[in-house]
Amino acid sequence: MGINYLSIENLHKTWHDRPVLSGISFGIEKGEKVALVAGNGQGKSTLLSIISGAESPDAGQAIIRKDITVGFLPQEPELNPTQSILDNVLLQQTPVTQAVAAYEKALQLQDENPSNAALQALQTATETMNRMGAWDYEFRVKQILNQLQITDVNRVAAALSGGQRKRVALARILISEPDLLILDEPTNHLDLDMIEWLEDFLTRRDITLLLVTHDRYFLDRVCDRIVELDHGQIYHYKGNYSYFIQEKAHREAVAESEAEKDRNLFRRELDWVRRMPKARTTKSKSRLDSFDVLQEKLKNVKHKNELNITMRMERLGAKILELHHVKKAFGDLKILDDFNYIFRRGEKVGIVGPNGVGKSTLLNMIMGLENADSGKIVTGDTMVFGYFSQQTFKVDDHKKVVDVVRDVAEWIPMANGHKLTASQLLLRFGFSYDKQWDFVSKLSGGEKRRLFLLSILMKAPNFLILDEPTNDLDIETLGVLEQFLLDYQGCAIVVSHDRYFMDKVVDHLFVFEGNGEIRDFPGSYSDYREWKELQDELKAAPEPVVEQAAEKPAPAAEKKKLSFKEKFELEQLEKEIPEMEARKAVIEQELAMHFDNYEQVVMLTAELEKLKADLDEKGMRWLELSDG
Repeated sequence: MGINYLSIENLHKTWHDRPVLSGISFGIEKGEKVALVAGNGQGKSTLLSIISGAESPDAGQAIIRKDITVGFLPQEPELNPTQSILDNVLLQQTPVTQAVAAYEKALQLQDENPSNAALQALQTATETMNRMGAWDYEFRVKQILNQLQITDVNRVAAALSGGQRKRVALARILISEPDLLILDEPTNHLDLDMIEWLEDFLTRRDITLLLVTHDRYFLDRVCDRIVELDHGQIYHYKGNYSYFIQEKAHREAVAESEAEKDRNLFRRELDWVRRMPKARTTKSKSRLDSFDVLQEKLKNVKHKNELNITMRMERLGAKILELHHVKKAFGDLKILDDFNYIFRRGEKVGIVGPNGVGKSTLLNMIMGLENADSGKIVTGDTMVFGYFSQQTFKVDDHKKVVDVVRDVAEWIPMANGHKLTASQLLLRFGFSYDKQWDFVSKLSGGEKRRLFLLSILMKAPNFLILDEPTNDLDIETLGVLEQFLLDYQGCAIVVSHDRYFMDKVVDHLFVFEGNGEIRDFPGSYSDYREWKELQDELKAAPEPVVEQAAEKPAPAAEKKKLSFKEKFELEQLEKEIPEMEARKAVIEQELAMHFDNYEQVVMLTAELEKLKADLDEKGMRWLELSDG
């Protein structure tokens, strides 16, 4: 029996007159890494707020072991707006944190305004650091801040964006090293490198963790237990996310089989009730009571809606979207430098890169919300864009859910010739008939994002631009969106930090490498990471040591005279290398044109790899001969 850190006992909570938690009970022991999984609006964030003490339950209790510390990262963390980033990060006032804060401020003072007083303050702060033995702590602070790209630690928190505030709050919790770590969607607002670093940080350390996230790779690699909250019931799975998916499917299959048996019994009993004589015996009354219980049970059976939809949209013309010699910069920060690309019918492109390199700027330029510094962005006459972004995300809280979608269109045409009403579309995306008549103000953050996404789909766009569409969506809705994009016949550009999502839906990647450079990578995100790791290993490998011959070397100025055969070889290389370079350019162009043909991509990629190897070999031989 392990040491129990957290006990949830018979927890009840109602929100907007709707039960959210109904008799929830579970516990977490020291060293466990537990993921809480549930659909939008099922009460995940409410449960975490109750555990952290930010909210109170209507009944039941959340008991945390008295001798442990707890760190809680909510979806919308609060910072002291008048304090600096460093003061917010080192919020826990101890002699060590005070020493580190004084040292960092003395460093800044010395950098900005060197003087004898500043030097004396730095020497005093350094002596304090030595006396407190605070250097290891200072190193950990800087390491975590650097990994989360928090550099200007003296900046006032009021000037930070929502994403920056989330990263500062995450850094504060990780630095404080609590006994129990509670994280609500920690990967939101992190770029892919940060997510993978956090994944490694949480995996390698002896941390007790309760986590809510929609990042399925993160769940799979970090957590060893899944707690599912499903319509007021708790289900436990001892394993990672992959095991959870397998066992959940089995549980639902068993539940559906039992429900079908109940429905068959209900039909037989209903027939008996209709034929039953008016005179009721004790036996018939008992049977009627059983019928009432069965009827109530069937009312509570959850029906899994068929969520896949294939809409009919405006046909894409010959010209879709073209970018010609596009340049964009903000001061010294280059976003695009002579970028060219022509989109093809049905193409789905993922965009990845660190925060702040201009991914969203490119999308805004395509949508005409920002102007290019030079170059042209040309759209076809038949284009109907659907744009989902944090900037455009807006849903009126005072409207009813169904009216938000109806305001766009009463129905959308389907590819099979049928029509899908606004209400039917809402149902397929997990909004029950009852919830459709709720006001938007009653929805959770994830439900609002899902509703906004539906309002975009109601326009039947033939080119979707999705900027971080996966934030705050539950895993089931992500699966729906993935299947929709796989079936979608239009074009799509997707910016997302959800690696599983990107791997599943995009054909290739635009990788923002900084300084205006964009790499068109022919593969999924996982393919790109493998390729990048290989490139990093090759760069880090030491240069081969060439042993010097024992003989006295020839004078440097004296060149070896080429034989007739070597001269001929050099002449041939000078003809072959340009031809091979030209062929390489042709293959790269063909790869860009044939992403929808898997066999063609495999064949061309194999030829390209061989051609590159041959070019390297011939290039080295040319250098060797030309120096002769």
